[in-house]
Amino acid sequence: MKKKEEITDRREHRNDDFDSDPSVMREHITVFRDGHTEIRREHVLTEYSLEISAGERMTMQVICTPEYLEELVLGRLLTAGIIKEADDVKNMEISGIKGGAAGKARVVLRHDAPADSGAADILRSVTPVLWKTEWIFALADRFHQGMPLHDRTWGTHSCFLSSGGRLLFQCEDIGRHNAVDKAVGFSLKTGIDLSSCILYSSGRIPSDMAVKAIRAGIPVLAAKAVPTLKAIRLAEKYGLTLIGSARSDSMKVYTDGRKKILSDEAGTHPDLHFLTKKS
Repeated sequence: MKKKEEITDRREHRNDDFDSDPSVMREHITVFRDGHTEIRREHVLTEYSLEISAGERMTMQVICTPEYLEELVLGRLLTAGIIKEADDVKNMEISGIKGGAAGKARVVLRHDAPADSGAADILRSVTPVLWKTEWIFALADRFHQGMPLHDRTWGTHSCFLSSGGRLLFQCEDIGRHNAVDKAVGFSLKTGIDLSSCILYSSGRIPSDMAVKAIRAGIPVLAAKAVPTLKAIRLAEKYGLTLIGSARSDSMKVYTDGRKKILSDEAGTHPDLHFLTKKS
């Protein structure tokens, strides 16, 4: 599968076989505590079922919003350990039935794709990078600026991918796992080196989210919400920098890969002074 040469389109990217708008106007009754009621109209999120099949090897079903579907499929295949790179996919066809019916993504893999050797069960340590707290705060600021579909419906999670303080990609989906997969898939299509990237998610970080980042080789995973204990332990084991409660004024650093590469400099580096503090 060919990679795009440039990162150009970061707008909502939809598949023409699906309904054009991921939200529709619906009427509801708002009931207030004092008994007062109002009839209002607002955007409601639509959802789609996408069945992903890769030959006879695997079939999975995801509930998603209809943007960046190719990226979603590519990212899901990689974070599930089915592929390692975009070239592991020989062909992909996505079709859907308008009106909310299930869509299908048919993927043809190379015969030597990782799934043949049981690589889906293997996790490898990520390579730590030097990251700056200002980059995380900038992503938190960007998150608080809002996203188009969430602003209309209040029904989506968002994900932001950056490198060196530069925002590379942003997306939304009904599920936070899907949003991460879309970001990973976008990097595969465009040739972004994930080993230098930071991924910021709007949702919680359970262990399977940490696994997605580790499989993708992403060194820093940050989120507005908090991680679980198992996610923290996975991050410790595989060298993932894990940051939770990342907001505009503060963040919680649960694991920090910089310790491995800056042990001698930690006392003087402006972003690492807290690493040498004793509790």
